[in-house]
Amino acid sequence: MSSEPTQVNEQTHFRTCNLCEAMCGIVIKHDGEKVLSIKGDKDDPFSQGYICPKATALQDLHEDPDRLRGPVERMADGWKAISWPDALDKVAARIQSVQQKHGKNAFGVYLGNPNVHNMGGMLTIKQLLTSLKTRSRFSATSIDQLPHHIVSMHLFGHMLRIPVPDVNRTQYMLIIGGNPLASNGSIMTAPNMRQKLKDIKARDGKVVVIDPRRTETADIASEHHFIRPATDVLLLLAMVNEIYAQGYAKVNSRVAGLTPEIDRIASFAEGFTPESVADITGITAAEIKRIVKEFCEAESSVCYGRMGISVQEFGLLSQYLSMVINIITGRLDEVGGLMFPNPAVDVVNSSGPGYLGKRHSRVSNLPDFNGEYPVVAMADEMLVEGEGQLKGFMSVAGNPVLSTPNGEKLDEALSGLEFMVSLDYFVTETSRHANIILPPVSPLERDHYDVTFNGFAVHNVAKYSPALFSKTDNEKHDWEIYLELADRLDKDAPEATQKERAATKAFGPKFLLEQGLKYGPYKDVTLDVLIDNPHGIDLGPLHRMLPEAIKHADKQINLNVDFYEADLARVKEMMQQYDHQEILLIGRRHVRSNNSWLHNSYRLVKGKSRCTLMLHPETAAQHGITDGQDVKVTSRVGSVVIAAEVTDELMPGVVSIPHGFGHGRKGVKQKIAQAHAGVSVNDLTDDTLIDQLSGNAAVNGVPVQLEAIDVSTEEALVDNVMA
Repeated sequence: MSSEPTQVNEQTHFRTCNLCEAMCGIVIKHDGEKVLSIKGDKDDPFSQGYICPKATALQDLHEDPDRLRGPVERMADGWKAISWPDALDKVAARIQSVQQKHGKNAFGVYLGNPNVHNMGGMLTIKQLLTSLKTRSRFSATSIDQLPHHIVSMHLFGHMLRIPVPDVNRTQYMLIIGGNPLASNGSIMTAPNMRQKLKDIKARDGKVVVIDPRRTETADIASEHHFIRPATDVLLLLAMVNEIYAQGYAKVNSRVAGLTPEIDRIASFAEGFTPESVADITGITAAEIKRIVKEFCEAESSVCYGRMGISVQEFGLLSQYLSMVINIITGRLDEVGGLMFPNPAVDVVNSSGPGYLGKRHSRVSNLPDFNGEYPVVAMADEMLVEGEGQLKGFMSVAGNPVLSTPNGEKLDEALSGLEFMVSLDYFVTETSRHANIILPPVSPLERDHYDVTFNGFAVHNVAKYSPALFSKTDNEKHDWEIYLELADRLDKDAPEATQKERAATKAFGPKFLLEQGLKYGPYKDVTLDVLIDNPHGIDLGPLHRMLPEAIKHADKQINLNVDFYEADLARVKEMMQQYDHQEILLIGRRHVRSNNSWLHNSYRLVKGKSRCTLMLHPETAAQHGITDGQDVKVTSRVGSVVIAAEVTDELMPGVVSIPHGFGHGRKGVKQKIAQAHAGVSVNDLTDDTLIDQLSGNAAVNGVPVQLEAIDVSTEEALVDNVMA
């Protein structure tokens, strides 16, 4: 018998990949419910055909057999499927029970990073948060970009008014603690950074990278300088000092008139000379002076500091100094410098400006930011008894056991809760503790518009992507879950709130997007226009936005010098006590990875293991470690055993473990991730190491000890485990 060949009814769908900040346009070929291919969209005006390997994970995530398609409840004999009405009723009842018994704030909520990549979630999460009526809120912000928000709130009047490098037109880009080739930007939405950096060099410009590791970005830069982890604040202070000492300060007249405290910056870094910081930072005074000279004398230049300077003990002061350098050298709001995006949906105009320190966490007395406590406070709020102790918890699109400091401690804390619910696709290291998991649809089953990342884009664009696939009757969008829980938890909500919920339920978050476009800066950009332009619309390069971009009522840039100057005492104390002998731990990321949530994609994890301990040959020799040998790495909070990767990519005295691994914990239901389990760097990061000024976690520069494990030691460890 001969069989007829299967007929393929190939169709084409255009959308934006939402797995990272880059907003790359993709073309999806599909046959009904089956994805045939995912490629870059050459007609997308922003990404112009570029995609990174992560885009293919959209298919893996959608088709993943481990992905939950309906609610499940944890029973004594395992997970059991339950109906949506039962699940939502039980969750609401249990939340109310915890709050009635222990108080409103005894129920906490954590929002993970994927929330900001989700149109429906971003536009409706406030409904859920309002209905919970708790002040015990946490998010991934305080293990990431919190310093950016605080600096922008202080200077420009809003936590989201963050200027970004005009990378497409600059002649000199100084990158401190950033690896945009792996991150595709990061608080600088910019696809194909490799080409953008090559373009700078091609127009006789220069790219300079400062990092304890010779990263993928450093590899293609004009030059790279190693720096001891968490000493960036000293480099930046020395640069400010040198800018004034050499007469390079040249605030342009437009900005000078908006900065009443600008004269105070001249003495801000007094005493922090290049000579005084060279020994600690590892960068010579001559090199610091040369970098300052070339930066200031370039036709255009921009200083960009990212994750590496944010998540350390002086993260907020470092981000402030990075901004100050751009201001005092005349680079703010200038072509090729640091400029403000002008997105079609400007969330700055529809959200509060943010605030710092209205309240403090119960146990550790850390300041809240915009109603969220730092994540480093989260475990103690669950473990330390007393009034206000967390007894219930909700994790929304997050895996804090792997992504926040001292993960073992949080693991223990979650296991002791009276009730927990997770909104998640999978049974993860965090959601395995939940009593009920509520899974939303996959990214290909929902509409998309980048509400957040157009606000950080290096070129103004707008693009709307309708859902590729329709959800089944047993699936719910995340925004539907939020609204249905809100209805159950807050039946007496104000009439206006109830009307907004009803309208969103009826029309979906598209109608909220329409409102955002209607009140945005481009009156001819409507939802209908975006639907008619599936590749997206080019809204032009970044342009001058001051003083209009400032959200302070007086339209002045508030440098808030007293607040930041007070932290210099802590810097001086660090310099006096600095220990050159300490081995310091830093993280790292890879272009084929994104935190903890893409390790179940076989396309992305294939190949040699990326979860290794990178260390310099000199450091390895000092500790008797050979390439490939297992090493016990110990910090104040715990230890892990991991294979060594001896490489000159790192400077001596520094070791690196990638973020997001550690999938070997019991009860996780992700087969591919478990087969590539690795270890969690956050079983070593210390929840007591923080930036005191902001409360942000300091996960870079963690002191550790190294111990080479020989075969006999390893066999003894195995025997102990078996026993």
